[in-house]
Amino acid sequence: MLLLLMMLNSLIEQTKRVVLRQFPSSEIRPPPEYSKKSNVPNANKEVPNKCHESNNEELKGTIFDFIRNIKDPEKPATLEELEVVSEDSIKIKPSTPSCISVIQVEFNPTVPHCNLATIIGLCIRIKLERALVDPFKLDIYIKEGTHSTEEEINKQINDKERVAAAMENPNLRSLVEQCIIEEE
Repeated sequence: MLLLLMMLNSLIEQTKRVVLRQFPSSEIRPPPEYSKKSNVPNANKEVPNKCHESNNEELKGTIFDFIRNIKDPEKPATLEELEVVSEDSIKIKPSTPSCISVIQVEFNPTVPHCNLATIIGLCIRIKLERALVDPFKLDIYIKEGTHSTEEEINKQINDKERVAAAMENPNLRSLVEQCIIEEE
């Protein structure tokens, strides 16, 4: 039993070293303190938020830089040029207790019946999922009142399974790749 505990401690230390090498700025949190009377974590003890809150304005600018040059699927212009996205339409909400940034992007289709609004939302999602490295939760919405089927589209572009299924379709994947490719 003692040998098993020693091996387990060694494995934990090796894991910590690997994590610190891969993520030098991350903090490894100690396990919660347990009461001596029971094995239930001490619920009265307040755990400070150790998240590294970045400058929200800087993060908004970075996110906007990633999505501004996405090409419109129909027109020879970018989403910024068509005023589909703007820096003001990006909101950074406070991090969750597990230090996951919550990013909300709202976009404005060019016309209320735009039949490619779902593709635009998918392009924004894929571009940001590929570009951002920190843990994040991404919410993408059509600006309220700007599209005739906004609720349905919002549901589609924020459903992981639907997004994965869409990206398995070779025609859709090709269209998204053409829209998000960076020109030199």
